[in-house]
Amino acid sequence: MDLQSIWPLFGLSIETPRLRLRPVRDEDLPGLVDAALGGVHEPERTPFGFPWTDAPEDELPSNMARFHWSLRNRVAPHDWTVAFAVHEGERIIGAQDLAAYGFSDRRTVNTGSWLTRSAQGQGFGTEMRAGLLSFAFDTLGAEWAESSAASWNEASLRVSSKLGYRPNGVTRVSPRAGEPVDEQRVRLRRADFVRPDWAITVRGQGPALRQLGITA
Repeated sequence: MDLQSIWPLFGLSIETPRLRLRPVRDEDLPGLVDAALGGVHEPERTPFGFPWTDAPEDELPSNMARFHWSLRNRVAPHDWTVAFAVHEGERIIGAQDLAAYGFSDRRTVNTGSWLTRSAQGQGFGTEMRAGLLSFAFDTLGAEWAESSAASWNEASLRVSSKLGYRPNGVTRVSPRAGEPVDEQRVRLRRADFVRPDWAITVRGQGPALRQLGITA
């Protein structure tokens, strides 16, 4: 028996014109750590609901490993968070998360992502989210996709708008103690998805969908 037979998600991959997304494996962790240590955002403020990039450089690698191991422990039919490592050629440039709870009833997914700074400004953020949304809507059968970003994070909100998301309310968060910020929520209906002019290639979806409790 091989590892993919034990954990079918390890056999899943989503390919876009320039990128390959696959659920994070242990061998991806060094590349993810290197991408994060290469910088993700300006230090003055964090775009994340939890300020994981604030960790000291000697603690971030083990923190990241524990986080990704914990996600696997929480995968169950209809309730899951799957973190995809984003590969551009031989290097990992960031991560794209896909989450759901009560998926069989709600048919709704939530996404989040980050990119190393050297890969920003080249359209990768749009491409990786468009690829994941294509997978969510066409392979998983999702009807809605939700996301959010700090109200000042114009780059993230611009990607959402470009793909067809619409505003879905504002909430208040404080990722750093004493520094509250507004967070803009956005929501996308499958019929409103502004699809790219390319198609994704999906491999290993059958066993992965069964692990997630989804009937194709």
